[in-house]
Amino acid sequence: MASTQVETVSSSADKLRLAVVVLLVVGALAAYYLLAPQGPVAQWGGLVVGLVLAAVAFFTSESGKRLIAFGRDAWREVQKVVWPTRKETIQTTAFVFAFAVIMALFLWTTDKTLEWVFYDLILGWRG
Repeated sequence: MASTQVETVSSSADKLRLAVVVLLVVGALAAYYLLAPQGPVAQWGGLVVGLVLAAVAFFTSESGKRLIAFGRDAWREVQKVVWPTRKETIQTTAFVFAFAVIMALFLWTTDKTLEWVFYDLILGWRG
């Protein structure tokens, strides 16, 4: 069962950890641009290493743990979904398509009827 408890208090250690995450992301981006003369391997390596370290630091923080818990709860809910069968999907798609065609014909007929009434009968314009 999903936890409905809302906790807004965060410790100073957790805030420090999130600040480190931001610094690691900025450092990874800086490494990407500063390592350009060493070639693409060093450039991308610095970026990837910095982002992986930032992700590890984030997922050890309270916010990261809550995000992981949310993902697990969401996955459990997705597994509870009863998906339609192929036959039901085809029938529903056909119904929507037929409805769209019928509405298009209705709107075209209404438009042409109003055009005929206003321009030919009332105003007498032939166009």
